[in-house]
Amino acid sequence: MSENKGKPSDPQPSQSHQGQMQNGQNQNEGEGSRSAARHYNEGVKATVESGKVPEKADEARRALDGAEGEDLRRAEKEAKERGTG
Repeated sequence: MSENKGKPSDPQPSQSHQGQMQNGQNQNEGEGSRSAARHYNEGVKATVESGKVPEKADEARRALDGAEGEDLRRAEKEAKERGTG
């Protein structure tokens, strides 16, 4: 396993997502997408089980305190504004 110090790892699509893409059945499920929720939950579970939550929290803290912090806060604010509409 290679280490990407300071860089977030690329998320891997769930098998169900891969199957949809390979079969050309990329159907839009709309808001409340069960496959997207499942994919997200699988990623969260894998991260927690990896034991790297404190490491990931430190990475996020450094990113917020670093050069990209302003961009991250602006993106968060924009996302929150879209989510309350």
